[in-house]
Amino acid sequence: MWSSRSNRDRKTVVCIACGTSLLRSEAREYDKEGNRWDRHGKEFEFLCKECYRGLCHQPRDELESLLVDIERDGPDRDAFLQRYFGAVEERYGSPEEPES
Repeated sequence: MWSSRSNRDRKTVVCIACGTSLLRSEAREYDKEGNRWDRHGKEFEFLCKECYRGLCHQPRDELESLLVDIERDGPDRDAFLQRYFGAVEERYGSPEEPES
């Protein structure tokens, strides 16, 4: 028989953005892979409602692998940003839109 969901909702979780402790029932799941519907084998992190509303909800396919690739050597912030912009331009083209 299925167990009651009410016990799960009494659990306290921590918002990964602001560090606030809150009840699981008041939190939003965050999946860094961007596909919270594929739940098999995942451990979710949580956001409070305010931080969740502040997120960009655009698709982020391939973002995690792109970040892992350019972060491999542990570069400083400036080197990381240069690698990131270079990798994005290489994969997807220039971020500047052509003039109409």
